[in-house]
Amino acid sequence: MVADEAKPQEQQVPLETLSDYQLIQLYYQIPGSLVRRSQLAAKQGSQYDGDRKIYEALGYPTDTLKFSDFYARYERQDMAKAIIDKPVNATWRGGLKIRESGERDGDKETDFEKAYKDLDKRLGLKKWFTRLDKLTGLGYFGVLLLGFNDVKDRKGLMKPIKKGAKLNYVRAFGDHNIEIKTWEENTGNERYGKPLTYQVKITGPHSERSDVLVVHWSRLIHVIDGALESQVYGTPRLRAIYNRLMDLEKVAGGDAEMFWRGARPGYVGSEQEGFELTPAQREQIQAQIKDYEHNMSRFMITKGLDINQLQQQVADPGNHVDVLVQMISAETGIPKRILVGSERGELASTEDRTQWLSEITTRREEFAEETIVRPFVDKCVELGILPAPKNEDYDVVWEDLFAPSNKEKAEIGNIRSEALMYYARYPYASEILPVEQAFELLMGMTKEEIDKAMQEGGDNLAEELKSIKEQFKSRPTGTSTEDPKPDKKEE
Repeated sequence: MVADEAKPQEQQVPLETLSDYQLIQLYYQIPGSLVRRSQLAAKQGSQYDGDRKIYEALGYPTDTLKFSDFYARYERQDMAKAIIDKPVNATWRGGLKIRESGERDGDKETDFEKAYKDLDKRLGLKKWFTRLDKLTGLGYFGVLLLGFNDVKDRKGLMKPIKKGAKLNYVRAFGDHNIEIKTWEENTGNERYGKPLTYQVKITGPHSERSDVLVVHWSRLIHVIDGALESQVYGTPRLRAIYNRLMDLEKVAGGDAEMFWRGARPGYVGSEQEGFELTPAQREQIQAQIKDYEHNMSRFMITKGLDINQLQQQVADPGNHVDVLVQMISAETGIPKRILVGSERGELASTEDRTQWLSEITTRREEFAEETIVRPFVDKCVELGILPAPKNEDYDVVWEDLFAPSNKEKAEIGNIRSEALMYYARYPYASEILPVEQAFELLMGMTKEEIDKAMQEGGDNLAEELKSIKEQFKSRPTGTSTEDPKPDKKEE
């Protein structure tokens, strides 16, 4: 059963007459569930048993927010767009590889890895994954439509996909273009309470006309974010901060209007004592005022009038904006400097950058990989689009966010070379810190790199240190071990 939003009388259906499945669906259906919507609306922005309606007084929406509300913010409000785009773009930035478990960089590419690489290149998967991520965050769910070559007509989309079909394309849709048509009602089925078929609205690239297709669930990947109890509907990323976004728009827009009206002082004209303007003179003065205001004229003849300037009324909104941005930053997890940048145009601090990259790393592993990448790869393996990994498992390998830049690499290399130089200058250093440990601690080398270095030159370094040490032992007692000072004449 799908509750019809346009029929409020359906809210009065006796709950005791509904089946367990219908109760579950009625509770979770968003925004169609009138019961859930009325419950939320009754509690949001209401105090003193409903006598004080804060949301209404402040102009906030009191009904359930929809995809269109969030999308309008995303399209027209810079802060809303940044909140959606910055985490998504950072998540999918850089390389993304699928690698069989147990394989390492440098190993020969397996059939599974090559097949995914070719599929990614042919379909542009990361581009569509990025779009799907954004659309999912703007609504209550998103879907990735998988277009197979087994479909001959519209009815073919309603049938389950079978193994052996070729994947020709993928497309991402938000919940504004998707409607769940039927549900699995069999309590013994593993998909109980989940969608069976979807209605997908597809709009042509050069036309306002749209086509509605009924698609079987096996031809889509259903993605949600921020879900609590439901397995079908998530939480839009702008919902918790929607009121703050409205506040920010009021402050920023109000400041612009205040500056427009108050930065240029107003004027008031008073008739001089004993002087009375004729109707013709009034019209002449009004025309001069219009020219002064709109046509950049800077002269007025005001015989018989005293013109006085009004006080300017312009306030700094900075503190109000800062409070709102801090509240938005606290909920979204995006550091303020990352979200808006520094007031002096500086880059984000090291602490902010580290916190941000840690958030993105967690987001990659717990959301992007688990809800988008792996479901897609698993379905491709299941349908024979990709060969199965040899050990039946694979890893999603992301580009290292904490990898140093070229400048940082050069600085680190300079510091390590100086450390190695000082280490090699003192023959007894290897007694305190063996060569292998020096390579690890001073040079930051891995065990494999240390073994290779010792084979190619590390043994020579150890022998050289040993030789120098023997020379120092053979010196007469009291001989200084410091570098000889140059002669003063030579200086």
